[in-house]
Parts: sequence; C-alpha cells; structure tokens
Amino acid sequence: MLKNISAEIKHFNRQHHDFRILVLTNMIYALVLPVIDIFVAAYVMRNSNDPTKVVIYQLTIYTGIPLTFLINGFLLNKFSIKTLYSIGMMLSGVSMMVMMSLKTLDLTGIGVAGIIMGMSFGFYWANRDYLALAITNDQNRNYYYGLETFFYTIIAVVIPICIGWFIEIMGNKESVNLAYKIITAIVFVITILASIFCFRGNFSNPKQQRFIFFKFDPYWNKLLLLASLKGLAQGYLVTAPAMLIMLLLGKEGALGTAQSVGAIIAAVLMYIIGRLAKPAHRLYIFGAGLICFALAAIFNGAFFNATGVIIFMLFLLVAKPLLDLAYFPIQFNVIDILARKEKRNEFAYILNHEVGLYAGRFIGAGTFIFLAYYFSTEAALRYAIIIIALLQLLSLVVAKTIIRQGEEMITELNEKNSQHGKIETDGHPALSGMDSL
Repeated sequence: MLKNISAEIKHFNRQHHDFRILVLTNMIYALVLPVIDIFVAAYVMRNSNDPTKVVIYQLTIYTGIPLTFLINGFLLNKFSIKTLYSIGMMLSGVSMMVMMSLKTLDLTGIGVAGIIMGMSFGFYWANRDYLALAITNDQNRNYYYGLETFFYTIIAVVIPICIGWFIEIMGNKESVNLAYKIITAIVFVITILASIFCFRGNFSNPKQQRFIFFKFDPYWNKLLLLASLKGLAQGYLVTAPAMLIMLLLGKEGALGTAQSVGAIIAAVLMYIIGRLAKPAHRLYIFGAGLICFALAAIFNGAFFNATGVIIFMLFLLVAKPLLDLAYFPIQFNVIDILARKEKRNEFAYILNHEVGLYAGRFIGAGTFIFLAYYFSTEAALRYAIIIIALLQLLSLVVAKTIIRQGEEMITELNEKNSQHGKIETDGHPALSGMDSL
C-alpha cells in the first residue's frame, strides 16, 4: 500500500510546476466548497423555512456568474489572471458575511448575497477553466480531473460532517446563527490562504484578442446543447439536497453525515478512473454518471423519506464526479479543436459556454419554482428531479456525436496542416495531445 502511494506521489511530482500549483490551490479552496454549496442553502432554509427563497438565492447566483465571466474577459487585459482568480475565491467569504449580517432574510438581502456569490463563482470558474485548459492536454486531463475529484470527495467526507454536527451541537437558533458566523470567518481565512498559494504559479493571461463572438462553428452548438443539459441538473442539484435533508432528516448533523456516507469509496474510485482511463473511455464514464443520476432521482421520488434521501445522496456522490470527470475533458477538447480551426482566443469559448450552462440552470431552477408554486413544495422536490434526470439521459447521445465529430475534425485539421508542412499549435500545451480523443 505504502509503495503504491509513494508511486502516485512520484507521478504527481513529475507533472510540471503549474499543474501541481493549480491542483494544490484548488485543493485548499475545496475546503470551503461544501460550505458554499450546502450549508448556505441550509442557513436560508433554517431562517426562512421557505424553499422558494433558497431557489431564488440560487437564481441570483446563476445570474451573477455569466455577467462576471464577461467582466473577467475585459479585466484580463489589465490584471493578472492570478489576481482575478484570487478575488473570486475571496468573494465567496464576502458573500457569506453579507448573508450572515442580514437581520431578516428578505428577497433584497438574499439577492445581494447571491449576486456577490455569483461574482465569486464567475471569477473563480472563468479563470480556473482557462488555467486548466492551458496547463493540460487531452492525454492528461482524465488524470487532472481524477486527482481533483479525489481530493474534493475526501474533503466532502470530513467538512460536511464536522460542520453539520458543530452547528447542531450549538443548539438554539441564536447559537446556531453564531456557529454559522464562526464558519464564515474560517471560510474567509481559507480563501486568503488559497489565494496566497495561487500566486506561486507561473500562470499567464490569455492573449489579448477579441473574446466576444455571436457566431461559431456549428460544432460548437452541440457543446452548448450539452452544456444546457448539464446546467439543467445544476439548477436543481445545488440546493435540492440541502432542502431534502432539512425537510426529511431535519438537522444539519444529519445533512453532514449524509454527505459523507460512501464518499471515501467514491474518492478512491474517481482517482483510479482518472489515473487509468483513456480519452476513449470518456463516453462510458459519462454514461455511468447519467445512470447513477437517474437512479438517484427514481429512488428519491419512490421513497421520499429519510431512507430515500440517504440513497439519493449515495448515488449522487458517485454520479456528480463521474459526470465532471468526463464532461470537462470533452468540453476542453472541443475548445482545443475550434480555437485551432477558427484561430480565436480560448477564453471566447469559455465565456460562450457559460451561456449554455446559464440557460440550463435557469430552466432547472424554474422547473422547481413552477412545481412548488402551482402544485406543492413536495411535488417540486419529489418529481422535478425525475423530469430533469430523464432529460439528462439525452446528454449521452449528444456527447457521442461530439466525440465522433471531434475525431473527424482533428483528422481533417492535421491533414490540412500537414499539406502546409506543419501543425499549428503555437506552443500551447493543450494542443500537443490532440491526435487522439
């Protein structure tokens, strides 16, 4: 066992400097992600007892994200990508401070906190996606995301259960709210540490080129459709687990425990898959994630009780990392191909991709609000996820088409460039492994 661990550490150390720094920076920041994703929604639910406010909070986050992606594109011409990346991480702590300072959770206060959190996610993901694209190639992206997912899932074992029981032990409402404030302060400190570590990297900004386009190659539209289907689930899943656990299990301690059950197995599984899987295996990984997601939805709808929530969370712990492990390399490979074909800034595709995600997120959250308003909260929590899971199965067909067409386009580009006596990679590390998917 120790020999295997030593071998994996040596393999990681063989990766180039920026690869290691980005992984370690994201690992530190991952300590706060369970707080942002789960416990902020639980805080809104606890203090308002209104699931629709949780969804409205999420919608304001989703609105802030694409706007900040756009702002980030302009700011990259003036500021270091490390600075903007760090601002994104630190803003998450600021948003939580705003939320905890509200005496009453009215829609205005929730909206302001949500917009700030959306800006945090916008700066974080816009720069994180570009850096991940820039420092990886198609051959090591499975390993990169497998490694990240391993750390994220291990952290998801420790953080939710510790925070959940810490909040529950505090007891009455006043003490619980104090616990949330203490957690917020810790989050802010961690974001500062992650930001400091980020500056150890030799990260370069994208080339100062035009990054706003309204017309793309038809191939890009297929990825936007896939992004919309991904966003459809995100619009529901970011807040639904917290609402389900608060309603059916009742307390943050149970919430943290449910998040942690089975996560160790999932973490090891994701690392092994990321380490051993080849680009050709991505469609199988993606399909497995979609099936786990569908099973989670079906069990939740069939039982809709404490047992159903536990089963739902167990399947979700496997489904989400499987989907991400396959999705991001597929997305980045499409960007590699089209940036090479259309000779555009990679950030142009990262920005436009967010539009597809936003459309899906809006529809997903809107589906919940519609069912909650016209039927009941129970109907929304019980049946919306089944509708979304069934629609998500279409992603497998779309992904298969994207991968097959990508292989054909790579062949065409290589043949075209070979006729000119060269393959144009402009020294970009992401393009050096494009000969196979």
